[in-house]
Amino acid sequence: MQAMQHGDGHAVGREDGQGDKREDDWLQAVRELSTAEVSDALDYFRLPGSALGIQPIAGAPALFGPAFTVSFVPVDVASPGTVGDFLDDIPAGAVAVLDNGGRLDCTVWGGIMSRLAAHRGIAGTVIHGVCRDTAEADAAGYPLYARGRFMRTGKDRVQVSAVGQPVSLGDVRVVAGDYMLADADGVVVIPRSQAPRVIERALRTRDVEQRILDAALGGMALREARRQFGYHVLQRAGH
Repeated sequence: MQAMQHGDGHAVGREDGQGDKREDDWLQAVRELSTAEVSDALDYFRLPGSALGIQPIAGAPALFGPAFTVSFVPVDVASPGTVGDFLDDIPAGAVAVLDNGGRLDCTVWGGIMSRLAAHRGIAGTVIHGVCRDTAEADAAGYPLYARGRFMRTGKDRVQVSAVGQPVSLGDVRVVAGDYMLADADGVVVIPRSQAPRVIERALRTRDVEQRILDAALGGMALREARRQFGYHVLQRAGH
């Protein structure tokens, strides 16, 4: 992978077989991108990844890190399992991605988990479902994203069915190790195998949009700035 320089000074790997670009370089670059910029890049490559309906609920409205995936199923009344013991296995810097099937009637994340996760350096939590004790996440500054908030416990209602297996955030598939990026606009998932080219494209989009803004602030008509810098084809493959 050959390094490519962008107008903002970032270098991102290009998959052309002419060398290698260290992963930590583009991981640093993606931290400076917005979910909107990454969503546009995903569209360019016709990749899914924008998690509809999952919003910032509590704590800092931003997160980034590799996914640690957990899925839940309705409780087995004959042999009930656990709800939150997986927290001990999440490494610092990872994002807990919990698939509770989009259920809104019971939570799979609460205050003890938010405070402990913040203490251990976990990057945040994203839930296809709901959470509770959001004031504690706010107090800990812990990023919490979900479909909503609801106080009723998931104990004796759901249980962990798998850890480290693919999960769903609605119509977006998440594989353990995929990169999660979230801000005030929501959550995007960057497939790990596609990350270098998606990030490269997102940086290019940001550069173009900055040029458009600079030109318009300098007196150029917005429609002319957009035409000149190719705004309307930014998300079309081949441009």
